[in-house]
Amino acid sequence: MLYVRFPLSLRNVEDLLHERGVDVSHETVRYWWHRFGPMFAAEIRKRRIEGMKSSR
Repeated sequence: MLYVRFPLSLRNVEDLLHERGVDVSHETVRYWWHRFGPMFAAEIRKRRIEGMKSSR
């Protein structure tokens, strides 16, 4: 989710995870991004649209 919400590189995400005790390579993060990124992006878009509708 951090990669979707903030302009981080794959290596930045790798470093953030490493600081939290998760040892993965940036290639693993890239794989996760291609697999799960579209789902995260769709959920963010859906919440933004719902927020706009409720503020009317």
